[in-house]
Amino acid sequence: MKNKDKRTIKTSSGFTLIEVLLVVVIIGILVGVAIPRLGGRVRQAQIAAAEADVNNVGMALRLYEVDNGTYPPSLQALLSKPGNAPNWRGPYLEKGLPKDPWGNDYLYTFPGSRNPHSYDLKTYGPDGVESADDIGNWARTESS
Repeated sequence: MKNKDKRTIKTSSGFTLIEVLLVVVIIGILVGVAIPRLGGRVRQAQIAAAEADVNNVGMALRLYEVDNGTYPPSLQALLSKPGNAPNWRGPYLEKGLPKDPWGNDYLYTFPGSRNPHSYDLKTYGPDGVESADDIGNWARTESS
């Protein structure tokens, strides 16, 4: 004999609206806490990248000086032979002249004002103007 009085129990599969809203609120709180902490890391990474570029280009400048007895007249001389470089063994930079992390060219002067017996190589840093946050081939006095 069949039981006609069977009750069927429905089980719901899925999330309720309240559960979904609770998850969205929790994710929003986590993002709100994480974003300010990561914001300072971006600036630190840009400064570290600029310092690494200054060191790498500085190495190329020193190699040029060892080969030719003087520093180049411009950074372009690291890529193609200038007329006054008898022992040029370049190119001294494989990937061309880098841009700083803010999209600007590195500034090179020889002889340098901060390094009168050598060269100055710098970027104006995040603000793009000459100020205390400049990054160059001299000892930094500002703590980052």
